[in-house]
Order: sequence, then structure tokens, then C-alpha cells
Amino acid sequence: MSEVSGSVNASAVAAKKKLSSQFFKKGVSVAILSGMCYGLYSAFLTLGMSSGIWGDWYGVNTAALSAFVITYMLGALGSAINDTISAIWCIGIAAFKGKLGDFFRTLKTKPGRVMMFAAVIGGPVASTAYVVALQMAGSIVIPITALCPAIGAILARILFKQKLNARMILGIIICFAATLMIGSTSLGGDAPEGLALGIVIAFIAAFGWGLEGCVAGYGTSMIDYEIGITIRQVTSGLSNLIILVPIFGIIAGGGFGLSTGLVVDAITSGPAMIWFIVSGFFAVFAYSLWYKGNSMCGAALGMACNGAYSFWGPFFCWIVLGVVVGQEGWALAPIAWAAAIVMVIGILIISMNPLDLFRKKEA
Repeated sequence: MSEVSGSVNASAVAAKKKLSSQFFKKGVSVAILSGMCYGLYSAFLTLGMSSGIWGDWYGVNTAALSAFVITYMLGALGSAINDTISAIWCIGIAAFKGKLGDFFRTLKTKPGRVMMFAAVIGGPVASTAYVVALQMAGSIVIPITALCPAIGAILARILFKQKLNARMILGIIICFAATLMIGSTSLGGDAPEGLALGIVIAFIAAFGWGLEGCVAGYGTSMIDYEIGITIRQVTSGLSNLIILVPIFGIIAGGGFGLSTGLVVDAITSGPAMIWFIVSGFFAVFAYSLWYKGNSMCGAALGMACNGAYSFWGPFFCWIVLGVVVGQEGWALAPIAWAAAIVMVIGILIISMNPLDLFRKKEA
């Protein structure tokens, strides 16, 4: 009888290990897919901000707008429209799945408020900086913003006293070395105007997302990842649209009239809004699949897989904008492609010991 019982237990353990392995592998796939969605979101967002009325703002009619409006206010407006549309997608998905009531209930909880605070950091601050940097320097800034896991690790050590061992420090050094490789492309005489400033602004985005990751980690550990993303996108979109853009309008000297006029012109520009709807859709999954992948394969490996957007971002910008649409200037120098790969390696080393992959296989 004991032999039969032992055989059953062994079979149950083997079955559990198989299920765990399959779940883990699916989590890795989901996290990688999130990075791909981030690359697609970046490409279609940039396409939207070069179509319709945006083409006039950045092109022939630039004399009608000040340098401040073109550089910063339009970047905030693009981020606001993308995140607002993404929020509408999130609400629609939540309603379809019967989770809309959970969304409103979670807003009243402490994890919900933490998620809203994280969204303000990642939305008006980091996302706007990212869009501005993308418009100024192109897809070369995407690997720089992928520094957020490295910055997050440093901030976690400072704010939450989390352990920062030698392996993680090595990964951080590798990541920063990759950014120096990317930054070297701005030193040449043929570098486009604004590239150096765009790279600096990209660091602001990386810092904001790194801080957001630290703060949001608490909130998303206690709420459904789809509800968390809905809170994140709704907060980010509204705070951008009704707070940040009007503030920029006041700074630019045009008051609420300027911001209102630009918003109306942007949302009534059909050729551009088509691509914003697409970018907002991919933004939903860029963030939600990241959280889902983290919950399935662990935050460390999930962060590493998602960080591969440092490659997928420039790749899809080149495919969508350069190859399909035929815009010039999206081809990257070989050193930028190499730096993106180095960045992914650095993120992997920060997030986990690569030898653990082989140990899991042996186990």
C-alpha cells in the first residue's frame, strides 16, 4: 500500500513540476510580448504625431507656434491623447470582462491610491519626457529609457533598503556603458539638431519609470493587474490632458485658449487619430502584459524580458516608419543596435543570475 501511495505522490509531484514549468515558460513569453507591444506602441505613436495636423505643426506651420510649444507642449499633448485613448481601451476591456465595478471599488483602497500616485510619476513626468525625447532624437532614445530597471534597482536600494549585490551592480554598469555607446552617436558633426538634449530628456523618462516601478510594485501586488493598469492609464491620461497640457499652455503665454485649441485640433484630425487609436491599443498590452508576465515568471525575469523593448522599439520604428511609411532618418547606426543588445544583457544580469536558467533545467 505504501508503495502505491509513494508512486501516486511521485506522479503528483512530477505533474506539479510540469505545470509549474509550463506556467513559467508562458510567463516568459508574455513578458517578451509586452516588450514587443511597447515597440509597436512607440512606432504608431510617432506615426500619429507625424500625420494630419501634427505634420503641419512640426512642418510648414512651425512659424505659427513657439519653440516651447513645438518641443514640449506638443510632446505632452501626444502623450495625453495616447494615454487617454489607452484608458478608454482599458475601461472597455474591463467592462467586457465584468471588472468595471472592481475598478471603481479599488480606487477607494490604499493600493488603488498608490497606483494613482505611481501613474502620476509615470504619466505626466516620464511618459511626456519619453514622447518629447522621441520627437527630438528619434528611436535612439528607446534603449536609454530601458535603463529604468537599473535605476529602479538603485532607487529600491535607497528608498526601501533592498539588497543590491555585486551581480546587480555589474548589470547596472553594463547598462550605463550601453547608454554611453548610444550617446556617442550624438558627438559627430552630422548628428541631428536636438539629439543631445533628447538623450538627456530620455534619462528623465528612465528615472520616472524606475521610480514608478518601485512605487507601483506595492500596489500591483495586492490588486488585479488589469485593474491596476486601468487605474494607471486613466490617471495618466486625465492628469496629462486636464492638468499638464493646460499648464504648458499658460507657460507658453497662450493660456487655456492655446491648450484647448490644440486639443480640439488634435482629436479632430482623422489621419492622426487613427494611429493614436492603434498606439493606445498596444500601450494597454505593453503595460498589462508586463505585470502579468511578472506574476507568472517572477518580477526579476519579467523585467528582463520586458526590457528587451530596447531592441523592439528601434526595430518596429524602423519597420513601421522607415520601411512601410518610407520616412527617412529611422535607420540606426550599427553601434546603436549593438548598444541595445548590450542593454538587454545588462538588464538580464540585474534581474537574475543567468546561471539560474541552467540550474532550473538541471533541477
